[in-house]
Amino acid sequence: MRSSPCPFCRLTFPASQLQRHANDHLEEEELRRDMELAREIAIAPTSPPKTLNNPVEHGMLFETSSGKTYERSSSRSDESSNCSGEMSIDEKVFHLARLQIRSTFYRVEDGLMALLRNCLESELGNSTCILSGSVIHFQSIESEDVGWGCGWRNIQMLSSHLVMQRQEARQVLFGGSGFIPDIPSLQRWLEIAWERDFDTVGSQHFNHKIYGTTNWIGTTECAALFRSFGLRARIVDFGPKEIKSPYPQKNSQGKRKADEVCGPIDKFLLRREPRDQDISQPGSSRHDSCNLADSTESDKCFTRNDKGRQVLVDWVWNYFSDNKFTKSGSHDVIVTDKAPLYFQHDGHSRTIVGIQVKHQLNGMRQYNLLILDPTHKTAALERSLKENVGWQKFIKRGVHTLKKLQYQLCHIDPGIAHAEELEQLKTLDSIFLEF
Repeated sequence: MRSSPCPFCRLTFPASQLQRHANDHLEEEELRRDMELAREIAIAPTSPPKTLNNPVEHGMLFETSSGKTYERSSSRSDESSNCSGEMSIDEKVFHLARLQIRSTFYRVEDGLMALLRNCLESELGNSTCILSGSVIHFQSIESEDVGWGCGWRNIQMLSSHLVMQRQEARQVLFGGSGFIPDIPSLQRWLEIAWERDFDTVGSQHFNHKIYGTTNWIGTTECAALFRSFGLRARIVDFGPKEIKSPYPQKNSQGKRKADEVCGPIDKFLLRREPRDQDISQPGSSRHDSCNLADSTESDKCFTRNDKGRQVLVDWVWNYFSDNKFTKSGSHDVIVTDKAPLYFQHDGHSRTIVGIQVKHQLNGMRQYNLLILDPTHKTAALERSLKENVGWQKFIKRGVHTLKKLQYQLCHIDPGIAHAEELEQLKTLDSIFLEF
């Protein structure tokens, strides 16, 4: 059985045990931080009551997932605060890093990706599969985010890989906390990214505020959030040339004009109205409740072209293989250090964790994207993978299932940007590939 080193302690474990061992490190870190926060609160001096028309002018309110609200006040004499008494960005980052809440998730013994690998290895026939390493599945929760939270859940899935597999990303993400924050905390981080001028056009659509709302987000918000930590998040658009949007043009200050969009998909994101109360009605399906629409008027102008969609599948194969692996006829399941992909189309987003190519007897190749969907129950995924029954309907998606007019991906390249490169990352752009 293949073994890999733990990204935290560098001890070597079999692949089936690695994710469970890594999760233990995260739990230890969370306990240490909880104890540290409790100590800070216990020894903090009591502030005299103040009469304020707007307490946020003198501090920052943080609402936890349990409904409790904490306030950290900043003095007007604090040199890092501005003259109005508002917190500086550095102060907001400092306090958010300490008050953010770790997201809960359903724990899969031995790890979901290890179970998936076992199932792929047990399949008959000649095929080559390439998988990301450790990825935690974050499902939408009925009482929290069903109907609007798929984008945030996919960000959590990407983050779980980055925290567990990339040491440099772990050190910068979410204030170096070493864990995955809940959705309200992620919303705070995105607001800080906007305040630092990452994707100023996108922030205008949300009026620079997203904390506490149920607004949908998309690929551009995902990219802006990761870029604000110095990660090299890139966007790729796929679609017919008839609907190709002009590439973003920069003005003399290097900023996009207000009426420009990042890519074709963003036409849907930018024209929709923000909604603060978009909770799905009882009885609606989990998948449909996260969709904006099954089709648009523009969809009707084009017929589905499987050959055209192959462009997307080929790009995903080249991304995961990194030109290191061939589509040979041998039966292989390969674990790569490539991060998962944020996968967006009109109405929903998912996470691509790998790809499979099957070599058929007629010489043709059949491709399947390997996808984790936040609308699926993690327990159902675990059960189907452990029993090796029915898991394909949850995870495999062939070319024939790509029925949308356009698609958009966000991938995260290795390394951390600094100085001039980080400044350039504030302006989002994309690569367009024609179907």
